[in-house]
Amino acid sequence: MGDRMKVIAFNGSPRKNGNTYHALEIVLAELRNEGIETDLIQLGSEKIEGCNACNACFKNKDGKCVIDTDNINKYIEMIKEADGVLLGSPVYFGNVTSQMKAFIDRVGFVSRVNGDMFKRKVGAGIAVQRRAGALATFSDLNYFFLIGQWIVVGSSYWNVATATKPGDILNDKEGVETLKTLGKNMAWVLKKLAD
Repeated sequence: MGDRMKVIAFNGSPRKNGNTYHALEIVLAELRNEGIETDLIQLGSEKIEGCNACNACFKNKDGKCVIDTDNINKYIEMIKEADGVLLGSPVYFGNVTSQMKAFIDRVGFVSRVNGDMFKRKVGAGIAVQRRAGALATFSDLNYFFLIGQWIVVGSSYWNVATATKPGDILNDKEGVETLKTLGKNMAWVLKKLAD
């Protein structure tokens, strides 16, 4: 880790300024308050191809996905340079969005076949639900980190918030506090690792 720490957040929601965006921004604000640089990528608005199980990344072992029609390889490079990553997704049919699932499958597999190239980086998943499905979504986001040997940061409860209409997340007081705590905990872990 360098002198200047950085966390990248990937918003898996197709809604650019929706509740998942706000959830990620709550965490990122806490990180910025601790002097950590942040970046938010609007993944959910992009066309991200799913893994086609070609095994080229396994054969090539060059830290890249053979599919080059989207930004996944760019994101892999960004993650290499970052100290931490946040993944955020709304609940769609009881799980992560298709864009986030494609990201997890492809980035995760490339990392795995290249010696878990992101191991010991810091990560956390955030799920935003309307009424159900948050646990499955939260779990799938964190499987990405756990399978890749990341250090997963927790909060005072699951990193979950509830919202129906745009901006509703800001009315979920417990959810907002949970996300603020996540940001503070992530900053603490990053700083301890840097020491």
